[in-house]
Amino acid sequence: MTIEFYGIPNCDTVKKAKKWLEANGIDYAFHDYKKEGADEGKLTTWIADKGVDTVLNKRGTTFRKLSEAEKVDAADSHKAVQLLVQHPSMIKRPVVEHANGILVGFKEDEWSANLL
Repeated sequence: MTIEFYGIPNCDTVKKAKKWLEANGIDYAFHDYKKEGADEGKLTTWIADKGVDTVLNKRGTTFRKLSEAEKVDAADSHKAVQLLVQHPSMIKRPVVEHANGILVGFKEDEWSANLL
């Protein structure tokens, strides 16, 4: 089984997650937001499943640079999708689509429970 793995290659959390996948023999297809962009349909699905607060990274510099109006818009799931398409670095990383659902962020215990 190959999982879909979304992120940015130079992100430390993405690097840790890749090492974990490789150490556990899990095949993955990597999608680089910087090169491939973020898919509006996938973002809509992820937010519907996990919520805006899980998918949107409010701790990063890109979010902090937004105008106050954009930060308010980010709370609305439809407007958040548009912001994330424009600024894919605001998507919490990594996101993994697997046979049983979606994982957002790298938590080893959660990944073990869902992927092993």
